[in-house]
Amino acid sequence: MLSVQQGLKDDGVAVPLVKLCQWFGVARRTMYYKPTRSPAKVKAELAEPIKELIEAEPSFGYRTVAALLGMNKNTVQRTFQLKGWQVRKRALGQRPRIEAKVSRAERPDQRWATDLCRVWGGKDGWLSLALVIDCSTRQLLCWHLSRTGGRALHQPRWSRRGSPALARWGACLRHFLLRSDNDLVFTSRDYTRLVRSYGLKQEFITPHCPQQNGMVERGIRTLKEQCVHRHRFESQVHAMRVIADWVAFYNQQRPHQALKMMTPDAAYAGTLTA
Repeated sequence: MLSVQQGLKDDGVAVPLVKLCQWFGVARRTMYYKPTRSPAKVKAELAEPIKELIEAEPSFGYRTVAALLGMNKNTVQRTFQLKGWQVRKRALGQRPRIEAKVSRAERPDQRWATDLCRVWGGKDGWLSLALVIDCSTRQLLCWHLSRTGGRALHQPRWSRRGSPALARWGACLRHFLLRSDNDLVFTSRDYTRLVRSYGLKQEFITPHCPQQNGMVERGIRTLKEQCVHRHRFESQVHAMRVIADWVAFYNQQRPHQALKMMTPDAAYAGTLTA
């Protein structure tokens, strides 16, 4: 309406706003109303426990924080945004992809995945960390840290469920899958012999396609962000002690969005009672 009035004024015709409102059948009060919006506020009783948790665990996202504190995830996300605690994700580029093998499994002990990563061990130098994860429940079944990759794979440190699972499935005629990449360590004679002795069947991903082994790759990323990168290990023994505590936390306390915010151990226990 104001633009119409200004256009008429430019043409040399001065028309009051009251008259224009009568002509167009518009309520006059709508022309003078200016909406006001008070700035968003954050309740201190909600922000304080959130701040304490993210100061202790800076890598936790709002979903993990909401699950651990028993809060609504939308409330936690809004608090993150208003306080400036939420980090923007890096934009993902469009990369050519081939038809990927599905990494997720339908039930526990259907497919496990394994991989290696490097960890700095202070005076002991670079160490090799081997992980095995269940592609259904996301449980870290076993891990081992050593100075060489071969030893890390041949001397795994099994979790509470890893060893009983091998004992149960090792005697079965139906072998389930152990997925890995095409590294020379995973194709060596000693390693393939060890895998067969456990009753597992090897499955390899397409070369240069780590996304096909995404379950364990994502587990390694979480391990590095929430554990390895937050500590300065003095030795191999120090690293093993810290990683052991984190693996227990990961399996028993850390919720997963893919598991409907349950922990890996709780998700596995749910399959036993189903």
